[in-house]
Amino acid sequence: MAPQATQREFSRRGLLGSAVAVAAAAAAGTLGGGTAFAVSGGPSAPAGGRTQPAPLWREFTAAPFTHPQIPFIGRAGYRAGSALPRPRTGHGFTADVLHYGARPDNSADAAPAINRAIAAAGERGGGTVIVPEGTYRIDDIIRIGHSNVVVRGAGSGRTTLIATKNLTELIGAYGSRYGGDKSSWSWAGGLIWLCPEARWASLTDAIKAQAWPFEGWTGNKRDEWRTLTTVAPARLGDRTITVDDTRKLKRGALVLLRLADDSAHTLLEHMAGGGAGPEAYYWDDKTKLTSYVPYEWPVRITAVHGRRVTLERPLPLDVRPEWDPRLTTLAAPLTGSGVEGLTLEAVETPQSPHLLDKGYNGVAFQCAYDCWADDVTVRHVDNGFGLIGASACTLRRTKVAGRGSHHPYYCREGSHDNLIEDFTIEQRTVPAPSGTQLHGINVEGLSSHNVWSRGVMEMGTFDSHRGMPFANVRTDITVNNNGRHGGDASAGPLFGARFTHWNIRVTNGRAGLMRIDGLAPYSATVGVSEVTEFDQIDVPDFTGDLHTRLEAYGAPESVRPANLHDAQRALGR
Repeated sequence: MAPQATQREFSRRGLLGSAVAVAAAAAAGTLGGGTAFAVSGGPSAPAGGRTQPAPLWREFTAAPFTHPQIPFIGRAGYRAGSALPRPRTGHGFTADVLHYGARPDNSADAAPAINRAIAAAGERGGGTVIVPEGTYRIDDIIRIGHSNVVVRGAGSGRTTLIATKNLTELIGAYGSRYGGDKSSWSWAGGLIWLCPEARWASLTDAIKAQAWPFEGWTGNKRDEWRTLTTVAPARLGDRTITVDDTRKLKRGALVLLRLADDSAHTLLEHMAGGGAGPEAYYWDDKTKLTSYVPYEWPVRITAVHGRRVTLERPLPLDVRPEWDPRLTTLAAPLTGSGVEGLTLEAVETPQSPHLLDKGYNGVAFQCAYDCWADDVTVRHVDNGFGLIGASACTLRRTKVAGRGSHHPYYCREGSHDNLIEDFTIEQRTVPAPSGTQLHGINVEGLSSHNVWSRGVMEMGTFDSHRGMPFANVRTDITVNNNGRHGGDASAGPLFGARFTHWNIRVTNGRAGLMRIDGLAPYSATVGVSEVTEFDQIDVPDFTGDLHTRLEAYGAPESVRPANLHDAQRALGR
């Protein structure tokens, strides 16, 4: 809470904490005589097969917005955790791609027709593009560049798009802004690409000119923003902040909170939890990491009263004067758009050597806010579902299948508050070629407050590519942990503070970023299967006490609540 908070605000926080605790007890099944959920035994289950809520969960409910090890992620995803929009008939503009010339028999390129239908919906302020049951050949990118446009197939088992070309063929080679011979199509772009039209044009123009861009909300050189107002000091978890000037702010507007690091790197230290370990860490040679700062966090304004501004989500970090805090403009966002009910299948080619992907990529969300994918499968892709400078998006009932992927899911370039739930990574259908890499569910580049929930990973791992992601949660996931994490040394720490793994069932007993109490500062590992190290053994980035928590180790079936995200949503926020 901001230093100038009134006694009334402190009282409100106390009342909220009490209400949250009551709701948490109800969600965990412990109200009314201390009754609890029944489970089928397990090493830490009490006699009678009944368990109590995890001690860490009870502790969290007393301070849900400021807990030192567990982040508040109850408002992750589309519209602060709201249900995805239901299909409506007879309302708004609808475009059937068959009426625009698409043929559902794989006999001709349907991409021009699909993109014409998308453009028609966009020109009318939004609408639904229907892709009926069938198989459609696409020789180009399907681009969703207007807000409030939904591309809807008949279901992932009924509507299939067959992609014949890769992004290198369609746009050109994409080198890395950090040098070397790497292909940035290894972590960017999609054959279905949701990105604001103007931002997509600026990105692809830069790629064609070999002026490798930054990919986030403030332009290719991160300089396309204007200050709206400066921000007074505030605390992690606050939802109401005080600003200098509200004349350029209004309810419903999407703004960017911008925090710049100082010469002593106290912002990076704060992201790591602070204290002796982060203070002793040498930051100056972590040039890739420092290129990610300023930290940019998109958020919607829900109310403006005098100089007080209420935000859609609680602050992810403290706001301190030394970090030059301000609300700024951002790229015109893509909002309210989605892709549903289809399979995107690339022509089957061998997986490329590591970091040399050609760009047979699945679905990419870029500079997108309040967007979604639902019931979407990608097959034979280099990279599956990407979040690149994307926030507040929901990926629901998604699946990566086929010959094997480099990054089945990746979350990078300052992506925040996204929700990936009910997801599946299927076992590869062909052996991995020599020289390739498999990661899994990736997060990097100061990305924060993202959630992976209710997943089945038949292959892959919990990947961090360094860049100090912080305050992310993986919960209620079964994983055959056979992948490896990546990350350059210049990208800095594997983890920042408040990283949580909760109820993780590791079927092959292999460690590798599953149990993180020895690696991630101020983290929580709750209900992870017993694991043992293999050849990729990591050491902590920070010295001294990591201030980590470990509970129910070896007994994921005993953990209550079983799903940390569902339980936080049930608190009522």
